[in-house]
Amino acid sequence: MTRHEIFSETLIDALPGASLAKVTPRIGAEIGGLRLSGDLPQPAIEALLGLLARHKVLFFRGQTHLDDAGQERFALRLGALAPHPTQAVVKGTASVLELDASRGGGRADQWHTDVTFVEAYPRASVLRGVVIPPVGGDTVWANTASAYDSLPAPVKALADSLRAIHSNAYDYAAQRPQAREVDRKYHAEVFASDVYETEHPVVRVHPETGERTLLLGSFVQRIAGLSREDGAKIFDLLQSYVTAPENTVRWRWRAGDVAIWDNRATQHYAVNDYGDAPRVVRRVTIAGEVPLGVDGRASTPRRKPEARQHP
Repeated sequence: MTRHEIFSETLIDALPGASLAKVTPRIGAEIGGLRLSGDLPQPAIEALLGLLARHKVLFFRGQTHLDDAGQERFALRLGALAPHPTQAVVKGTASVLELDASRGGGRADQWHTDVTFVEAYPRASVLRGVVIPPVGGDTVWANTASAYDSLPAPVKALADSLRAIHSNAYDYAAQRPQAREVDRKYHAEVFASDVYETEHPVVRVHPETGERTLLLGSFVQRIAGLSREDGAKIFDLLQSYVTAPENTVRWRWRAGDVAIWDNRATQHYAVNDYGDAPRVVRRVTIAGEVPLGVDGRASTPRRKPEARQHP
């Protein structure tokens, strides 16, 4: 038994009646026999956070008892909630974001880490399946720590030295030429209604595990100090290690499933293969901290909107 397996078994002991099954060797674990709730005892919450740090994504079947309020109450036990900076929350909630495939912005079919265009982007996300297509609509996650570990030593050294500019304002049509008009309009009028731009280290040090993780994804617009052409080549090289099949896990959703992921050590991709079938998921994000690079330098905001005045 490996050190990591012993670590996981010790943590699962704090969840009476629960079981743990790894989904792939490098990322993902399914927790069975646990009813998620805002009333879980603190040792159980600490165990879940430890398992999340180890496995990067945790999956829970059959959480049909959760509604929006229950999802928020549970997520709040993991940390302060962080509503999306530009997208509206579900009415009657403080932080629940609905992703409805029938509407603009509901199909997140690009590899990304949530909200990296802001300085202190979310540390974790809690996603609940509400309406799931009969076939398709899976989500794939990638472990950006194992991706970094897979890099050859000279490429690691290069990545350690780089910083990248992330923004929510970019040429959406160029990146997604097959996107629907409703999605293009949503991106321009809602998602990028307030423009953010942040410089992050390409390699961040995970504040809990000490792992080095690749901080990339579709919000990256350029590599600082390089031409766009050279930066794009390096981005493509590093991103190819993130999305290598051995660093990924694919989840087939059922209504009532919940997935929790460490947003500081993963990217994800919602597979857009279900046509016009309905698909609705609801997400709550947990507030994060400002990333630090290998050299100790923090991420720095380059552009953010002025605080809005409320009447």
